Amino acid sequence: MGVSRAVRDVVFARSDAWIPSVIRSDGELRLMLAAGADANHEPRTFTFPISEAHLAVIRADLGRHLLLWSALLPLGDAAGIQGRLDEDAAVALLDPVLLSPPEDVDALFRRIRSDSSRLVAHGADIDLLERGRVCEAMRAATEGADEKRAQEHHANLRRAERGVVLGPLDAGLLRFTGQYVHGATIPRRLPDAVDPALLPQVMRVIATAEQACAGMRIGLDPRRGNRTTDRRDWDRMTAAVDDAVRRAYPELVDDAVRTVSFLMCSEAADRARSAPVEDDEEAAESTKAALSFTDDKGGEKTWVRGGPRGASAEFWAFVADRSASDNEVFTIEDEELGEGIQLHFYADSIARITTVRHQAGADPQYQVEYRLVDGIGGYRKLVRAFVRGGCAALDQHGPWMSDVAEFERARRRRDAR
Repeated sequence: MGVSRAVRDVVFARSDAWIPSVIRSDGELRLMLAAGADANHEPRTFTFPISEAHLAVIRADLGRHLLLWSALLPLGDAAGIQGRLDEDAAVALLDPVLLSPPEDVDALFRRIRSDSSRLVAHGADIDLLERGRVCEAMRAATEGADEKRAQEHHANLRRAERGVVLGPLDAGLLRFTGQYVHGATIPRRLPDAVDPALLPQVMRVIATAEQACAGMRIGLDPRRGNRTTDRRDWDRMTAAVDDAVRRAYPELVDDAVRTVSFLMCSEAADRARSAPVEDDEEAAESTKAALSFTDDKGGEKTWVRGGPRGASAEFWAFVADRSASDNEVFTIEDEELGEGIQLHFYADSIARITTVRHQAGADPQYQVEYRLVDGIGGYRKLVRAFVRGGCAALDQHGPWMSDVAEFERARRRRDAR
């Protein structure tokens, strides 16, 4: 039932405005409750009648007041975005929650749906709460809410559903990375969130992880834009860190190990994204004077030696800007020498193309050879080799197959694995 437009006065309210308050509307005492949400995700407000006896308990007993709120919240959720509050069900909760002996209240809460997160946020003893002794649990209740405490309790319940029980070091690692509550958040280093007595142990685990991935890097994968990281690099670093941490600390649960490897990989990915554009580790200057880059959608770009970036870096920037799910074929061509390579991202393969005969007035004839490619790292290696030494420099990176049927069989075998 929505709040009427009748004149109303607030009779009793607590310092936390979310806790239900008591109003007098047209001379009638009513409890005003914010619960559920409307179509705009804003809380809905409901009222229903109460008696002077109920008001006396609400005013005097914070624990009973909070228990009533916990029992009423599911009714607000059930009302949906525009339904009516089940007023009869709400009124039926008043005497059992506010006026019954503690043992009867405990029994009631074992039977009904309630929102325990509100009780935890307002200081309920979690152990007593989980044992069904709700009245005793509320002796520690406070008017102020600690939402972080409620969030952590909810996270622990989710873990318990998966059969995960955290030890002190597990919890310390999750707090250090900021993933105790939300495991999907980007991890950070938060030493102040860890108990100082536990922090040295946490830092030893972190040091083990750092040593395991020292020298490893996570590169960018321009096939998926300017900021996407190479999944294979990420997986390799994850495996290295997981293995080292599990061997050194076999008692850690999977959640704790994962949060450490996630931290290492996230930091490596951030370094890759923030690093200046480099020439893709080109140790030698390209022997090419000019190269043209094209894609499957008519995009074209020319690189000329002596510019601000090397050929490889310029090509991968072109790929990052143009690559898409419907644009996965890119070509690098040396028009002067009549040779080039074509990258087929959709098939993890590459073709090298050389002109074998070109007579005046006749169409040129080309030799096309194919090779399977192992991820973005394989592509980078082949692009570097081509821009340095042309198709001849690719000989050492075989095998190359000129028979299309043979190549397709090899690709199917690879994909089947």
